[in-house]
Amino acid sequence: MAARTPRPLSGYPELLPGEQVVEDHLLQVLRDVAARHGFAHVETRAVEPLSVLLRKGEIDKEVYAVRRLAEMTAGTATGEGAEGALADDVLALHYDLTVPFARYVLENAGKLLFPFRRYQVQKVWRGERPQEGRFREFRQADVDVVDAGALAPHHEVEVPLVLADVLAGLPLPPLVLQVNNRRLVEGFYRGLGVEDTAAVMREVDKLDKVGPERVRASLVGAVGLGEREADAALRLAALTADRQAGTGFVAAVRGLGVRDDLLEQGLDELAAVVTGVTDQARAGGVGEDRFRVVADLSITRGLDYYTGTVYESRMTGFEHLGSVSSGGRYDALADDGRTTYPGVGISLGVTRLLVPLLQRGLLRASRPTPTAVLVAVADEEHRPASAAVAAALRARGVATEIAPTAARFGKQIKHADRRSVPFVWFVQEDGTHEVKDIRSGEQVAADPATWAPPAEDLRPSVRWEGDAPA
Repeated sequence: MAARTPRPLSGYPELLPGEQVVEDHLLQVLRDVAARHGFAHVETRAVEPLSVLLRKGEIDKEVYAVRRLAEMTAGTATGEGAEGALADDVLALHYDLTVPFARYVLENAGKLLFPFRRYQVQKVWRGERPQEGRFREFRQADVDVVDAGALAPHHEVEVPLVLADVLAGLPLPPLVLQVNNRRLVEGFYRGLGVEDTAAVMREVDKLDKVGPERVRASLVGAVGLGEREADAALRLAALTADRQAGTGFVAAVRGLGVRDDLLEQGLDELAAVVTGVTDQARAGGVGEDRFRVVADLSITRGLDYYTGTVYESRMTGFEHLGSVSSGGRYDALADDGRTTYPGVGISLGVTRLLVPLLQRGLLRASRPTPTAVLVAVADEEHRPASAAVAAALRARGVATEIAPTAARFGKQIKHADRRSVPFVWFVQEDGTHEVKDIRSGEQVAADPATWAPPAEDLRPSVRWEGDAPA
């Protein structure tokens, strides 16, 4: 029987080696930045009880339930369908990292030091319709701060600064951080006399996807708002202001004529976050040409656990991808009945951000392999001598391979060139050594106990191709 070519699965991206180098570089920059900001690394399990995941917002159609094949077979034999299975507390793959983190905090609260600062990099799964920038399996990176009892508001400024510093270390397009405050929005709706404020937020959160006319129709039809209230909600969502118009955006909201104490609290909090993030990013060397903070009153986030500040980020020139980073404050997600653990966090959609850039050839690695040196083999009898050189170089942190065959040296050099390995090492007949930079053709004497490649060649680098990111 003829072998069949495997059929790709839509929504489950797999990277080629050179592309994986780019992702690994981004993740290493993120880990280094998170550590500099004092965030500890944690990892949680891939599954959570389905009942827990379904309590956290409008996500039920996107969750993948996990069942053993034997259970599925038994259910079919007894006439039990999928609907009955979901009624039980089965396990499901996590669709984000915030809900698992909240559970992790509750289970380990007695062993953690608060405020607890964590970063986490793992894959998540969502049953979305695959399209550019949206996948069913993707890698996500989160940073969060959680405290016991109360969480100081300055953490809402600190968390986005990790994103700003990550951007400073990567050749990526500029990011625009859109910030809103759900207390502001909820207070505005309460001031209008709206009772089900969460339902209004969920509809307004769809503005980017369906447009204002359809959102207005849903607010009036499905939610039951009057036309005046629906129009007021859309006028609020239309307000956007950058750092320079900080006090202006506060005045613009008040100019809509709605009054509520929660609205005033949210306005103060939003102004503090927009000003604080912009000023501290600039102090850290990240200017507004690379990372701009915008107060955007249309951002509400669809997940119900957010209670205060909310964030979304878009790449300049790639706004059609939607948000590549998002998050916010959650005051009641983790609660053991005695203590509440409020937190604030932001997530970077690593796969969503990178794959479209890789597909366009805009991000490239300098080489698809970590190898900096290929040690040539004169003949198989002398392979141990080449292996000894490789061992000496590896012991000092130089990524080294040994030529796979003792072909002519010209073929071994071509093998290195195809893999973009910059240096080829030769063991001479008299026991001396020479190393050749195959890019320039320069060949010099070298000692495996002391020689090292230039710093820029020690590891693969990542560069932006084409026009400068702007």
